[in-house]
Order: sequence, then C-alpha cells, then structure tokens
Amino acid sequence: MALLEVRNVTRRFGGIVALEDVSFDVEAGTIAGLIGPNGAGKTTLFNVITRVYRPDSGQVVFDGANLLRTAPHRVVKRGLARTFQNVELFPGMSVLDNVLVGTHARSGWFAERKARRRAIESLEEVGAADVAGRPAAGLSFGTLKRVELARALAAQPRLLLLDEPAGGLNHEDVEALGELIRKIRKDHDLTILLVEHHMNLVMSVSDQVQVLDFGKTIAAGTPQEVQRDPAVIEAYLGEVPESPSST
Repeated sequence: MALLEVRNVTRRFGGIVALEDVSFDVEAGTIAGLIGPNGAGKTTLFNVITRVYRPDSGQVVFDGANLLRTAPHRVVKRGLARTFQNVELFPGMSVLDNVLVGTHARSGWFAERKARRRAIESLEEVGAADVAGRPAAGLSFGTLKRVELARALAAQPRLLLLDEPAGGLNHEDVEALGELIRKIRKDHDLTILLVEHHMNLVMSVSDQVQVLDFGKTIAAGTPQEVQRDPAVIEAYLGEVPESPSST
C-alpha cells in the first residue's frame, strides 16, 4: 500500500520548469531513492511534499489524504519529517535543544521530561549523544548531519525524507550511514524517501529508485533496473556507452 502518492506534480519558477508532471508512489515500510543530476528537481520535489512550495498543478497524497490541504506548519504533526541538503540547525543552541525542536514540533510544548528523554534517545540512536550539551556551532559537518537526523527522528515521523544525508562524509562514514538508515527503518517501522548523489549508498539501501532529469521522470524501478537503464546512463554520463561489436 502506498503511504505517499505524488500525482502529476508540476512546479515552475517564472519561465523555468523545475518539475514537470512527476508521478510516483512510495510504499509503506520501504526505502525509496530519488536520484538525478544537479538541477534535476529533487530538492524542489521535497519542498513540494513538505509544503514549502505549492505546486502549479498535481497532488500529493499522504496516507490517503490530500497533503496540499495541510498547512505547512502542521506537516510534522501529520507524520512527515525531513533533513536538509544544507544543514538547518540553530547554531547558538545546544545540540539537545536543537533536537528538542523536533519533539515539540510533533507534540507541542508539554511533557517536557518525556520530550527530553525522547531527544536524548534520538541522539543516542545516531551516535551523537556525547555532544548533547555542546552548541551546534563549531561541530563537524558530519556530526551536524547526524544531529539533524536525530531531530527528525525525535518528531516520530511515519515518513522520513532525507536530503543528501551523505554530503561531506568520508567513505567509512557513508557505509555507517547506510547501516543506520536500514536500522532506523526497521526499528521505527519507517518509510524513507532518500535524495542522494552517493550512488553506492542509494543503490545499497533502496527498494525502489526514481530518477529525475530536468524536472522529468526518466526511469523508475529496482536499483538493478535503474542502473541498467540507458536513459539514466545518458543523464549521468552524457552518452550511452556502445556495446562492444562482435568480430
């Protein structure tokens, strides 16, 4: 059963068509990868889903209800949480207080002791509990990415949208991130939509992959199917490699 349904979404910025008639489903309990070259429209699509942008046409359905009728500030309460391509934390606040923003966004400013416990558990889960009392400013980019993930998890989402979580990470950290993504999907019974340029990560964790290029869907399927698709190869490499001719 599809938890998220994107139907014929188009979004323009003046004369630029960032998304054109994009449609796909994300099945409940799965990890869906969303890939494409720079400027393909991936983050724009995330912003449409999370109500930062209103599409010019199309629908976004979450758990059977039209998400476009939900006020942007109520998206988290509906069960969606996200991270950002460029980390969006409050640098002057402690790591713990940043994560508490996630708990408060979902449950309001009540039961503070319960909220703090949930925030600490989220930091422990992503391996960042040791910096809970430190200000976000001055921490490494990789640590900030984990803090942002903890904040999203603290909101107890049903659908988690990850926007380039591997950005700035080294090879070992990317492998650890892949294991963490699989673990949180299993432990929280989460559905995950992942935007990422690191192809090994996307292909290793995703059940299905959707490919955008210049705002249009050019391929969709399993990781194996997508990697073999000539349109995907051309979008990334600029040409389709020729098969060796037999002699």
